[in-house]
Amino acid sequence: MTLLQLRARLTATRAHRLPAMTLVATMAVAGVAACSPPAKDSGGGSGSDKAASATSAADLGGMDALVKAAKKEGELNVIALPPTWANYGEILKAFTAKYGIKINSQLPDGASQDEINAAEQQKGKSTAPDVFDLGQSVALANTDMFAPYKVATWDSIPEEFKDPDGAWVNDYGGYMSIGYNSDKVPDVTKVADLLKGDFKGAVALNGDPTQAGAAFSGVVMASLANGGSADDLAPGVEFFQKLKKAGNFVAVDPTPATIESGQTPVVIDWDYLNAAETAKLPSWKVVIPSDGDPVAGYYFQAINKGGPHPAAARLWQEFLYSDDGQNLWLGGGARPVRAEAMVKDGTIDKQAWDALPEVPGNPVTVTNEQNTKGADYLSKNWAKVIG
Repeated sequence: MTLLQLRARLTATRAHRLPAMTLVATMAVAGVAACSPPAKDSGGGSGSDKAASATSAADLGGMDALVKAAKKEGELNVIALPPTWANYGEILKAFTAKYGIKINSQLPDGASQDEINAAEQQKGKSTAPDVFDLGQSVALANTDMFAPYKVATWDSIPEEFKDPDGAWVNDYGGYMSIGYNSDKVPDVTKVADLLKGDFKGAVALNGDPTQAGAAFSGVVMASLANGGSADDLAPGVEFFQKLKKAGNFVAVDPTPATIESGQTPVVIDWDYLNAAETAKLPSWKVVIPSDGDPVAGYYFQAINKGGPHPAAARLWQEFLYSDDGQNLWLGGGARPVRAEAMVKDGTIDKQAWDALPEVPGNPVTVTNEQNTKGADYLSKNWAKVIG
């Protein structure tokens, strides 16, 4: 399925420009770094203070002025950006190489709520996150913490993938998948395959579905494969109950290390995350299961309005939504939000774009109402099943 087809599907299934991604998290952030003193104003009233209220680069006098202000701040605080997630390792390096701005990365394996918790707990500190990369539930529940900003490429981002005032913007997306080590387990084509005896102690879900968007969407995928829907996650929870009873479920959060060591030979996760393992583990295969419509979704970018480096935060957004930034996400197997416009303009990395797998069926996206209902159901029922 092309981005254009996905866009049409997302538009048809959304209400009030609601995004397609789900994520709920509840995890406290260690506060050691939060003891640092507040960041100094790097602009003497016309720098950081001005940047903090800028809704576009034009408000600062243009891109050159934004770059100058960001370089004067000299640092950018990011959080919950694993280097292997959607090519973030290369994205972070590229930003620093281009602008000479040091990036401080906190909790690379954290969840979305960790980002919000850190922003609240470290408010006024030099260590507070400057930017967020969030899933639907956490993003829409915390829009009062976002600083509206429209990047230079704003007009090429489809309307349904952004807040009209610039509070948040969808960034990259993909489809739920099953990754597996073909040297350890038989080939997988369906969710139902995971219940077979060959998968004893093998199947891991990326996170807790009451805390992580990938895991939430994994339950949605299991529900669709078992007669449920985005409105009815009970069949998905029942599937994981059966998986645990069969002894196939592994209560381990998968990482590249657990995959490569063989601790988690089967992982339910976004396709671009699973696909990243194939370069390091040739026997690792990725499949979008055929016993249910695929689950699609995007994550959200936003600026922390209380972040200590407001100019650097805005420059980070400009970089991510530039052709270079979008192609870097694409290089990680994720589908960048501006891909449609970039294909039309000829600025897309064609080799990487053509390498994306075709996705059969009609992608299912989760509306905000469905997400709220599903999150409530999981909060009451998931622990009873998995513990």
